[in-house]
Amino acid sequence: MNISYTKIDPSGNITLIVDSFVPREDQSRIATLLMERDPEAEQVGFLEVPEDPCCAVRLQMMGGEFCGNATLSAAAVVMGQLGLDAGDMLIEVSGAPEPVKVTGVMSAPDRFDGEVGMPLPESIYECSFLDGFDCHTLPLVRFPGICHAIVSAGTLTREKAEAVIGPWCRQIGSEALGLMFSDKDKNTLTPLVYVESTGTAVWEGSCASGTAAVASYLAELDGEYASVCLFEPRGRLSAEAACSGSQVTSLKLSGSAVIRGKNTVLLT
Repeated sequence: MNISYTKIDPSGNITLIVDSFVPREDQSRIATLLMERDPEAEQVGFLEVPEDPCCAVRLQMMGGEFCGNATLSAAAVVMGQLGLDAGDMLIEVSGAPEPVKVTGVMSAPDRFDGEVGMPLPESIYECSFLDGFDCHTLPLVRFPGICHAIVSAGTLTREKAEAVIGPWCRQIGSEALGLMFSDKDKNTLTPLVYVESTGTAVWEGSCASGTAAVASYLAELDGEYASVCLFEPRGRLSAEAACSGSQVTSLKLSGSAVIRGKNTVLLT
């Protein structure tokens, strides 16, 4: 099977966007093979024909999860394919109940600067996670397709985080779980993301939905609005959230996606 894909760098969260047709039942296997070939790659998304005729494309993530950085990456690929310098589009994304609006500009031939209208959290609450005889109570932001727990930096070692994230994901019954290690004094965020269907846990260069989760949590605490600009291991992301009556009513994420190149490989 010849697989054509574009390698994208959205704020360090290296993403492979496959534009060859790959049946859903084969996507997890193909994603694993591609990531084995490219150790930099942290995730894989597949472009498909959308069901909604108003959408430019459908983005199906390797584990059926939602990903904001991959959505930016898909928009960058589509803008290039259409030869557009600027504009907006609707994209169907796995894990998102409604089409996602992306607005942006090709600020350079290989760089897309965009804003994503993120799916709103389904709920935000304190969740108690079991760790042997210990219990960690953490803010949990539940999005369609992925949940994020916000963890104060230094609470867990990297080894402990890698050991518990899979069981914690299954405990809450989510397709994917992010542990967002936040240092509010330094405005840093270190994301660890686990995808249940592939069994992979990755320390990501940045996490768009995790950044949006932090903004959502802070907006709920404030009762009206919060904005964040977070320095992540290999990039920076910004998000703003508005809240009314303890419900997040608007959530936007801003970031960039740099096109690293297009490749075709033969996989069996």
